[in-house]
Amino acid sequence: MRQALHRLSIATHGKGLVMFTRDVLHWVADTGIETGLLTLWCRHTSASLTVQENADPTVLEDIKRYFEALVPEAPGRYIHDDEGPDDMPAHLRSMLTQTQLSIPVADGRPVLGTWQGLYLFEHRRQPHRREIILHLIGE
Repeated sequence: MRQALHRLSIATHGKGLVMFTRDVLHWVADTGIETGLLTLWCRHTSASLTVQENADPTVLEDIKRYFEALVPEAPGRYIHDDEGPDDMPAHLRSMLTQTQLSIPVADGRPVLGTWQGLYLFEHRRQPHRREIILHLIGE
């Protein structure tokens, strides 16, 4: 059994979904591990991870709109607003999504469906640099 660990830095441009599938595919291939389990971990409380449609961009737009309606930025609604009106909504949105993903690896590739991509979901208005930890265990 072998293990590999990698830190992936992703620049965001404010709220939205940033696909990083290619970076993960390249890294997994470079490890030489053919079969195993890949864990992705987001080291932030105001961003999250998701596996989502990678073909039609309107899906991503609908997801963004849904979360804006589900957890709105509403001045006076939240007690915690130390970093602005998008602060607490960002924490709630990351709680409702995922900060960790587990994906099987077979034949040296993450086992993703034809239309699935890996995304960082940025919940803050301002651009950020987010760190994703990749851990692969297998042989």
